[in-house]
Amino acid sequence: MPTQLLHSSKPLSKTWLNRMFSLVYAVAVSVLLLRHCRNLIHSPSTITIALFLADFVLAFLWLTYQCFHWNPVERKVFPENLKHVASKSKYPPIDVLICTADPTKEPPIGVVNTALSVLAYEYPTEKLSVYVSDDGGSKMTLYAFMECAKFAKQWIPYCKKYGVVDRAPEAYFGSQPSSYPETNDIKVTHSFWNTCLE
Repeated sequence: MPTQLLHSSKPLSKTWLNRMFSLVYAVAVSVLLLRHCRNLIHSPSTITIALFLADFVLAFLWLTYQCFHWNPVERKVFPENLKHVASKSKYPPIDVLICTADPTKEPPIGVVNTALSVLAYEYPTEKLSVYVSDDGGSKMTLYAFMECAKFAKQWIPYCKKYGVVDRAPEAYFGSQPSSYPETNDIKVTHSFWNTCLE
């Protein structure tokens, strides 16, 4: 049986263009730094020292940034092959931390949708833990998660039963959802839930 790939990577086709630009830019920066060095030797002053230091720091930052662009690759993942490589009992445990602070700047409905989409992952439930860190300790966020727990009892089985790809209810009902027998009931519950949280 051939080995199933979980991911692949291949070099991007336009790599040579980025490398040529980097080399031309490096030559220009080198000439500029050389000119600053000559100015430091022949007519040193506070301004020439400051210009040299500023250009040297910027050249160093540019050079370190180019490391990420020297050999760019395109990655592709194949999560559907995971079940062929390892059994669900061998999956590692995953902890997901969702942070929120101020319910007026970050509406609880968005945080709750994030939690619901994570809970609906196709991952063994005993190996998936979701933690919510609410720095503001808001009662509104607490209420939103209490309502979320009620809605999750319908939403998560629905997602797993019909293989829903958009696991966040907001995204799923915002698009054209597929019509299954329970879709209308869940949509009505979601609309009521949304109005309660807003």
